[in-house]
Amino acid sequence: MAGPDTGADAPGTQARPLVPLYEAPQLPRWSLPPALTELYGSDLGFAEPVIYSNFVASLDGVVALGPEHPSSGSAISGNEATDRFVMGLLRACADAVVIGAGTLRASPHHLWTPQHVYPAATADFAELRHRRRRAPDPELVVVTASGDLPTEHPALHADAVILTTAENARNLHARLPATCTVLAAGRGPRLPISNVIDAVRARGHGVVLTEGGPHLIGQLIRERLLDELFLTTAPVLAGRANTIRPGLIAGLELLPAHRRTADLVSARRRASYLFLRYQISHPLPPAQPANPT
Repeated sequence: MAGPDTGADAPGTQARPLVPLYEAPQLPRWSLPPALTELYGSDLGFAEPVIYSNFVASLDGVVALGPEHPSSGSAISGNEATDRFVMGLLRACADAVVIGAGTLRASPHHLWTPQHVYPAATADFAELRHRRRRAPDPELVVVTASGDLPTEHPALHADAVILTTAENARNLHARLPATCTVLAAGRGPRLPISNVIDAVRARGHGVVLTEGGPHLIGQLIRERLLDELFLTTAPVLAGRANTIRPGLIAGLELLPAHRRTADLVSARRRASYLFLRYQISHPLPPAQPANPT
């Protein structure tokens, strides 16, 4: 992910305007507040409904540094302020932000709001949401099949929707703050990602950002549910040796048997960082032979 960490912007760090390198002409455009348009390099918008994700990756394709560094996005990005601005902007556009319980546990002080990652644009993010007639913050949706949640996490005390199994829902109702809404999205031991998205849609959310990790992205890709990917390529080499350092997708193998492609629809630059936007292609599954009569 263009990743949550334990705090907000370091004092004095300011994003710099992105330089547009390429933009597909058919992209939807919402009217952003002028300060956001200046920083992003143009307006930004989505065709609804949409599910999009946001990651930062090293040049060698690492998006997470392993279990000993559970919240490693800012280490990969170098805490680049412009990456944090883009993360905040993508949150400001969203009706809901979907994360897994592992992401919540790995970021013990984080709030999944636009202003948390880029406070300098707080007023402009609020203006964008006002123009869009949205709530002040996107709704945080936490997905957990196990029910293992840190009940003291500040994000759970600031309103959150918990999607879990029917078996865990009653127990979580008793354990979590009253600010949380707990919903059953399936019966254990796993939650089908299609059930999760159905539950999010049922709450009226057409524009959905996922900041879940590679396993959640793998599930969305498997079920042909992810529409767009925002990828920041940081000018750094992470390396791999004795720890698991995943790329964008975990828990799903595609090549060589299954080819999924993406269309580049936007490319921007800030110094040696690249900010890329892809639309994911989802070919239809092979037709099943008809049952003999």
